[in-house]
Amino acid sequence: MATGAQWVTLVPISNMNRAIRFYTEALGGKVVYRGRGAMRNLWAALKVGGSDIWLVVPQKRERRSLAYSVLLVKSARSTVARLKAKGVKFQRPERMSRESKMDGSIAYDSFGASAFFKDTEGNLLMLWQNFPPM
Repeated sequence: MATGAQWVTLVPISNMNRAIRFYTEALGGKVVYRGRGAMRNLWAALKVGGSDIWLVVPQKRERRSLAYSVLLVKSARSTVARLKAKGVKFQRPERMSRESKMDGSIAYDSFGASAFFKDTEGNLLMLWQNFPPM
């Protein structure tokens, strides 16, 4: 049905400059395009890792989040450490199974490791490391 389609994650935000700073400085993304004129503070396209992210200021903010973006990493531990050094605050780890082992902000399971944090706009993001490592 959507074979060949490109996947883009749309991230609702409320402050374009603040969100761009977070996605570029904390996550290492690059601004590909920013809206012009009246759209300057309403839409921007970024590349974070190999993924396309669109920052959009919606006319009406949703009260709930149905999905969140996942950043696939080679090492959850080193990525969490780098992001914490840049001021990113992580949530308590979430247990995925009875066998989950918690270590600081990271939950380890036999199939992978996860850590959750929010961007400056309150959107939930997840780091994920596959086991065996990618």
